[in-house]
Amino acid sequence: MGAGADERADLPEPMARVLADYERHLVSERDLTPHTVRAYTTDVAGLLEHAARLGHTEVAELDLRTLRSWLAKQQTLGRSRTTVARRATAARVFTGWLLRTGRASTDAGASLGSPRAHKSLPPVLRADEAADLVRAAAALADDGSPVGLRDVAMLELLYATGIRVGELVGLDVDDVDRERNVVRVLGKGRKERTVPFGRPAARALDFWTKHGRPQLAVDGSGPALFLGVRGGRIDQRAVRTLVHRRIAEVPGAPDIGPHGLRHTAATHLLEGGADLRSVQEILGHASLATTQLYTHVTTDRLRRAYQQAHPRA
Repeated sequence: MGAGADERADLPEPMARVLADYERHLVSERDLTPHTVRAYTTDVAGLLEHAARLGHTEVAELDLRTLRSWLAKQQTLGRSRTTVARRATAARVFTGWLLRTGRASTDAGASLGSPRAHKSLPPVLRADEAADLVRAAAALADDGSPVGLRDVAMLELLYATGIRVGELVGLDVDDVDRERNVVRVLGKGRKERTVPFGRPAARALDFWTKHGRPQLAVDGSGPALFLGVRGGRIDQRAVRTLVHRRIAEVPGAPDIGPHGLRHTAATHLLEGGADLRSVQEILGHASLATTQLYTHVTTDRLRRAYQQAHPRA
């Protein structure tokens, strides 16, 4: 799941043992996804390999100089600012855990800085393009095919709620509350939140659950809300393929995936007057700073509109 056996074989045995303990902590106590666990442990394995080459054999010997030289090496290898920033975060989380668990007497990473990652957002759809996207998909579902009904429901829900593609495919039938038009979502860190959706998404979900899903459901379908053609829970790759294919049918629209629809939903909410805290709750952002990125998008669009329209711009 985490760092590979080859990576650990290069480590001094005490370091390899601590790395294994750390991986178990990430899995059992923090309940992180396999992808996140693999990213953290791979970064920490790289740090420990660097420390071992400098002559360290125990994690307690990690110091700020070692951490800084490791990050400096990442930069000399041409790693992006985003990658270096992520690895600095992984180091800080690891050294904090070492201190809390008594494996080190100080937190070597507490004073570790990192380059500020360039934060950019993918292009978003205009409101009319978003409407065209769903309209085009709905036209193809007029024959009542279960796949067509499913695709419309997924597109409507993605745009209506701004949920992540992983959250979408993880939905169960009982997660949809049609009385209140909300969906219960299990987000990052297994944090649960409730997200509202509008009437178009509600209608699409009704058509799918009443007329489409029963045609695809099999004995092993379980409670999954959205099903693949073989009756199992649909996977993220299939949803990404669907979004890209449908976006290509909208003239002039940028090529975006499900994450682009998430950004589109957030941008349209803010442009429509939603407050930042509400959008943070809807998106499931742990930090308001992440949500504030969207204010730059909306400001940029306002600036462009002003420059194009005002005679004294």
